[in-house]
Amino acid sequence: MHIRKATLQDLDIITPLFDGYRQFYRQASDLEGASLFLTERLSHNESTILIAFHDSEETEAVGFTQLYPLFSSVSMERMLLLNDLYIIPTHRGKGIGTLLINSAKELCTSSHQKGIVLQTETTNPAQQLYERLGFNKDPDLHYFWAH
Repeated sequence: MHIRKATLQDLDIITPLFDGYRQFYRQASDLEGASLFLTERLSHNESTILIAFHDSEETEAVGFTQLYPLFSSVSMERMLLLNDLYIIPTHRGKGIGTLLINSAKELCTSSHQKGIVLQTETTNPAQQLYERLGFNKDPDLHYFWAH
């Protein structure tokens, strides 16, 4: 398994993965929209995408995670939002999610950030993975949404 940071030159690799991620969350397939969205994020350094490849020759991309920068006013520190984690169905249960999250944690440490936060659907089975890798549900915080 090989993991590395994505660049704009990787759009053809990450776009179908991102589209698969969106479909997992009941969104219609939209490869063109996915490509435009990812182009914007990467062009403006608005996210970091880590790609997992099946081998070091990078012949098959099997998953990714996308991290967005956040800031804590209270601690006056940077942190990361782990917003997307996706492994293609044929490669789930093989430790790829663990490798991607550990790579994200290494990035967090090497870039001197406070930590990583994430949110997920209450029914997402990946919660067990997050907890196993040291993420804790915060009973003192509530999540609110408006638009």
